[in-house]
Amino acid sequence: MKYQVSFHERTDAKGQPSENPPEFVEPELDEGIVLDATFVERIEPDNLHVQEVADEDDDFLSMGTEVWEYDVADGREKEFEDALKNSKMVMEFEVLDDSGQLANLAD
Repeated sequence: MKYQVSFHERTDAKGQPSENPPEFVEPELDEGIVLDATFVERIEPDNLHVQEVADEDDDFLSMGTEVWEYDVADGREKEFEDALKNSKMVMEFEVLDDSGQLANLAD
């Protein structure tokens, strides 16, 4: 099963990542749960302005977002979801269908 995962990402004053969010999930995962992980996009924090440097009073806005897609082994979905929740860095996660689109979980 494929998942799309959005992570909190702390950044420095120039909007550069100061940590690697997926590293917070890795210690929670047993071998064989994740078959593949692919970086999708990075969304810069709201505190960057035209000068591409954060103003001193905008430090509270220094959180960006990283989006990844994970291919999870069949039958290991619960373990994966538990690891995401335990990482404290995941904003949200959603299941993707076979075409790579968000799945409708109401079905």
